[in-house]
This record gives sequence, structure tokens and C-alpha cells, in this order.
Amino acid sequence: MNLRKFLFPSLLVCAVLALLRRAFTRSASEKQVTNSASYDAIDAYVEGEMRRLNIPGVSLAIVEGDKIMHMRGFGQARPDGEAPTPQTPFFIGSLTKSFTALAVMKLVEAGKIDLDAPVQRYLPWFRVADPQASAQITVRHLLNQTSGLPTLSGEIPLADFDNSPAATERQARALSTFMLSHPVGSAFEYSNSNYNLLGLIIEVASGELYPDYVREHIFIPLDMRHTYTSHAMAKQNFLAVGHQYWFAVPFAVANMPIPLGSLPSGQLISSAEDIARYMIALLNGGRYGDVQVLSRAGIDELHREAVDIRAYGRSLGQYGMGWFVDQIGRTKLVWHSGTLPHFGAYMGLLPEQNKGVLLLFNACHHWMNPVLSTFGAGVSALLAGNQPAKVPFVGMIPWVLRGQLLIPLLQIADVIATLRQLRRWRKVSERRPRGGRAWGLHILLPLIPNLVAALTLRLMLGKRRGYMRLYMPDFSWIAMVCGSFSLLWSFLRTGLVIRTLRKASSS
Repeated sequence: MNLRKFLFPSLLVCAVLALLRRAFTRSASEKQVTNSASYDAIDAYVEGEMRRLNIPGVSLAIVEGDKIMHMRGFGQARPDGEAPTPQTPFFIGSLTKSFTALAVMKLVEAGKIDLDAPVQRYLPWFRVADPQASAQITVRHLLNQTSGLPTLSGEIPLADFDNSPAATERQARALSTFMLSHPVGSAFEYSNSNYNLLGLIIEVASGELYPDYVREHIFIPLDMRHTYTSHAMAKQNFLAVGHQYWFAVPFAVANMPIPLGSLPSGQLISSAEDIARYMIALLNGGRYGDVQVLSRAGIDELHREAVDIRAYGRSLGQYGMGWFVDQIGRTKLVWHSGTLPHFGAYMGLLPEQNKGVLLLFNACHHWMNPVLSTFGAGVSALLAGNQPAKVPFVGMIPWVLRGQLLIPLLQIADVIATLRQLRRWRKVSERRPRGGRAWGLHILLPLIPNLVAALTLRLMLGKRRGYMRLYMPDFSWIAMVCGSFSLLWSFLRTGLVIRTLRKASSS
């Protein structure tokens, strides 16, 4: 059995679930308004979803045109603390990709990067397992997630906590052992590796380290004073406390290790107010106040539908450069979500209405990504003048997470039921099954669920195990404990049944 197909191709499945909703449905004049009556419906929706999903804290920002129109914090930024402020830093996860794409495009406009140049022009050492494919992958392929690099190649580094300056390059060199999932340029496949490579290309082309480049050329020009590339600096400035979901219940984790090698793909830290300024620039042709951070043509290229996202033969939207492109009704939506073990994020732009929304969450889980993305899409829909769409199956995910607890309970029930049955067989010979019925109903059939559960152990021994322990701690625990028990119980139960039947027969 191919476990990779049997269980989940990781982030690809999350993207598919999140995108299913499509089928159903620095200026002195900058104004900041909090709790405006016109946003009461959005506030009420956010509060309702927070209660339903057990989200400890949310930071919301809405922009229209060149103004911040509404900012509000909900819940708690940290246990027993106050609500997040507009300046409270959160990890933003894969919203980072849009900053990396913007940095690349700035260097393109400066004549330092050619979008259609091979990656090996900037990183001569770059290799994948296929030498010919290695030479074909371009900067544009990385930006559009069409390089062919598999999702797995970007998940493995998320459990690599090397904090040395060379971590990103060391992990990128390890791609030399990976076979591509698709021919270069032929199909979309989401992988953090694409954007980690872009971070290295930015360093080579600019002559600056990635953290220095984005700070000097994006954060400072946009007056983003509470945006960080350093976890330690963010903690000094009251970083929100993240939470991991265990069976849909959030638990605070104040000192989660950070994979610095994946900084360009998903480890930036920012605040609602700062991202609001960033959204203003994106919605206004790259301009914020007197600063032109990128040309209008450059912004349009970032948001252009470059590649179709397909699953099971149907389109589920498009991808640009660090952005998903979709529709809310007849309105274009440019969006991205962010997923970390303990933080989530959503940013949505409505370019035709010149509006944008940001949601920062201080709790997350691998399987909560589509749920939080749908949450964000609901706020985007309200902002666009529509009603939030109800996406089948996505709303069930928290119940599926809770339902994992049934597995050990069912195992305990099976042990009790089996022991009672064996006792009855010993006492009353007429109740003993005989011949093929004994083997079929009482030995072979019960083996099936036990062996299927035992197969999850293979996941915890594979290359994704580090990622799974961080992003799916509850499932990982179930897989290790219940999978191990199922394997042992399969043999023990079979032996007990056969021994009991043989003893009864001989007596």
C-alpha cells in the first residue's frame, strides 16, 4: 500500500480544501478607525468563528484605498493577558512568501534578476536529482511554484532548527537528492523550497543578507516598525504567545523552536498595523504615501494568474507569485494563508474594490489551515458585500480532530470485549465458533482495522515525521501510541483466540 497516497499529500490537500469554496460560491492623511459601526457585521462574524474554533486571539485590520479603516484585537494575545493591539507581533507564516516575491520583483526592476534566467545563474551549485531538470528551473518557476519540487522538500526543513547563517543554503543543497514531482513548468505544486531558494537568490543578486534586504527595502520604506526577522527581537516587543491544537483544543507554547533556514518562505513576524500599511501599497500600485516600493506593473505581475491549480481534473483557482488568485462571486480575490505549528494568518485583497483584510491568529495546526483560510474568506466576502460561503467538509475538520480520541477508546473497548468473549468460550462450549467461521469472523476480520491503524507507524518513521510532530502533534501521538498498540494487539489477540479455541477443542 502506498501510504503517501493513502493518507495525505500534506499541504496540497490543505490547499485543495481551502480552495473548494470557489466551487460554492505613510501618508499623513492615513486614517485609523477602530470599532466603526460599518464593520460591526465583520466583528460579530470574527467573534462567532473564534468561539466555534477555540481561537485564543485574533488581530484584524481592514484597509480601503490608501487608508486603514478598521483595526481590532479579539480574545487574548497571551494566556491571562489582554487583547492583541494593532502593534502586537504575530508570526505570519506563508504570508512571508508575498514579501519574498516583492523583494525579487524589486531586484528585477533594478536589473539585477532576470525572471526567466535559470536558477543556476545565481546559484551555480543548485541541483536536483535530474541534472537536465536542474538547468531548466528558472526564477519564474520558483515564484509560480511550478519548478516541480515536491511539497515534501519544503516540509523537511521546517523541523530543522539549525540557526546558523548557512542553514538555508545547506538545506537547499540537500535538494540534490530529490526527484521532481512534475516536469519543470508543467504543473503547480506548493513547496516552501521554491521560496527558500528565492531568498538565496535575493542575497546573491543584492549583495545583502535576506533579513537585511527586506528590512531596508520593504519594512523601513513602508514604516513597518513592528515587523521582525528575529524571534528574539519580537519577544522583546511583546510577541503574542502561540498555541498548538491538540484534538481541537489550543495549548500555549511560549518557546517553540524556529527553523531559520525557512525564513524566506514562512518565518517573518509582523503586526496588524504594519501589514495594513503593506496592503495599502499593494492596492495602490506599489505606492504608500510618498514611497513607491514597486511599480504598478510589478504589482500586477505578482497578482497575475500565472498557473492553474488543478485536482481531480478540475480547476481550483490560480497562483501568481506568492499569491493565490480566486473569485468571491464576480469579484477578484488575491489571497494567501499562513500556517505554523502555533500561529496562523490570512491576507485577502479585493483589487477591484480597492480593499484588503488581514487576520492574524495565535493558534494553528496542519489541518486547521483550510478552516482558518475559510474563516478569512468569510471576512473577505463580507468586506466585498457578500455572505460567507459554507464549504462542505471544511467545517467538519475540528470534529475530526476531536474524533481522533475515539481511537484509543475503541481500542480499549476491543480489548475488554475480546477478553469477555474468550471467557465465555471457556465457560460455555456451545458458544465457541468452529471451522471457517472462527477464522473469518474472529481472527481475520478483526485483524483488518488493527493492521490499518498499525500502518500509521510508517508515517512516523518516514521523512515527514519531524514536520508531523510539530504541525500535527495530536495525530502524531495517536499514530505512535495507538499504531504501536494495534501492531502488538494484532499478534496478541490472534494468539489468544487460537489458544482458547484449541484448548476448548482438546477438552
